[in-house]
Amino acid sequence: MSRRDSIQSRMRRMVVASCGFMAAVLAVTLALVLVYNGQYKNLLYNVTTASEFNQDFKENIDLKMYYYVIESRYSEGLPIQEVQAAQALARDLLDSTSQKDSLQAVTSVLDLCENLEEKIYQIEQTQSYDSRQMQLENNIYVLTALIQEYMYNYLYYESVRLNLLLQQISRQITAEILLVALLSAVLIALLARYSVRLSRSVAQPVVDLSRRAEDVIGGDLTVREPVRSETYEIRTLSEGMEQMIARINAQIQEITQKQTSLRKAELALLQAQINPHFLYNTMDTIIWLIEADRPQAAVEMVSNLSSFFRHSLSRGEDIITLGEEEEHIRSYLQIQQARYKDILDYTIQIDPALRETRLPKLTLQPLVENALYHGIKRKRGRGCIYITSRAEEADALIQITDDGAGMTPARLEELNRAIASGERVGYIVLMPISESGWDSVLQEAKEAGIPVILVDRMVDVEDESLYAAHIGSDFLKEGRLAVAWMEDAFREAEDPVRVIHIQGTLGSTAQLGRTA
Repeated sequence: MSRRDSIQSRMRRMVVASCGFMAAVLAVTLALVLVYNGQYKNLLYNVTTASEFNQDFKENIDLKMYYYVIESRYSEGLPIQEVQAAQALARDLLDSTSQKDSLQAVTSVLDLCENLEEKIYQIEQTQSYDSRQMQLENNIYVLTALIQEYMYNYLYYESVRLNLLLQQISRQITAEILLVALLSAVLIALLARYSVRLSRSVAQPVVDLSRRAEDVIGGDLTVREPVRSETYEIRTLSEGMEQMIARINAQIQEITQKQTSLRKAELALLQAQINPHFLYNTMDTIIWLIEADRPQAAVEMVSNLSSFFRHSLSRGEDIITLGEEEEHIRSYLQIQQARYKDILDYTIQIDPALRETRLPKLTLQPLVENALYHGIKRKRGRGCIYITSRAEEADALIQITDDGAGMTPARLEELNRAIASGERVGYIVLMPISESGWDSVLQEAKEAGIPVILVDRMVDVEDESLYAAHIGSDFLKEGRLAVAWMEDAFREAEDPVRVIHIQGTLGSTAQLGRTA
């Protein structure tokens, strides 16, 4: 690819060639005009000069010589200067004359002027009046007449040549005009042909590029061969478009891979997001059972916990059967029932025909956990979690419900009305169970323009702009204030002061804040 093929370069070459050609034609025409103009001016000068000379030369010389011979009081002396001036004029005409007949005539005028000068000096040396008169008539008058005649011949020849030159100039100008017109027509035809070729070389590739752009807009991102064109700009544009499409495809693939990885990571995070309180509280319950001398209950608790984590790991598999997920949920609920035996009941009714249905592991556990913490625990008295399944055509419908706190009929009606009318959510008030795994959820809320207010527990996110506010306790500050109060209250106490430190669940956010 060369920039010599660019539209700008091709147009520049076309303009330079056209201008150079026209300049050459004009230069030749101008040179011819200058040559003819020089010849015309020279001939015109010679004719004009000779004509002025012949007007009064003979009468002036004859009259002055006549006054001199008769010794008239009007005599101004011998006209030697006039004759010498005529000689100088003849020499100038001789230098500027090139035509043969004209040269002979002006040479004769020069010779006769020299002879006339000699005859004038002879008269000056002659004393006899009669002899002077005879020389005047036989020499002076004859010589001036011959000079006048030869000068007339010179005028004739030069006039004829001037007329011929005018005719030649006229014919040459006509020929030059015709030549310029012909060359201009040829040049215009060549320029038109070149312009049509150039426009075609640009227009068709542009049409192809436009169609390619329409295909890209329509979603066709397959990489193709660049549009063929003789112009550098079109080839560059087409190659750039195909390179851009290739990069877009690469970015789409990269984004797709990232989204797939993100979904996998989100699923893994969801699966790994076992509330640390659950583990800590379960271990505390086991310890309590052992201390309470209830080893059988402790063994069952450990067995259920082992089964829970065994199904959580699932031998490294991400997809398990619904039957395996049921066993995992049952282990979880048995553990929780040991802790909340006074408030928690549950029923699991899984259709045997659906037990081999495959689904991502730990899909149901977060839902059951939400039913427990947000439904049953908020209810006064006992509550029950219901897990059922049924087949609906080619799909499996799994329902997790509870008879927990729920919401008032008025609030339910309000929510249903908002959903039916498409009413926009004004705020989200979030009380997180755990501090991690909220980045994607908060990001979606931010993109939807819904402010999020955190209540009680904080969340662990890199971008603090994902939530609008946090309403909760500064546990670290609370601990420091409590210690300061005790120092002031018991500073002067004489007897030992016994303090009980309730640190909460080890590893929890609240515990870490209080004991830092």
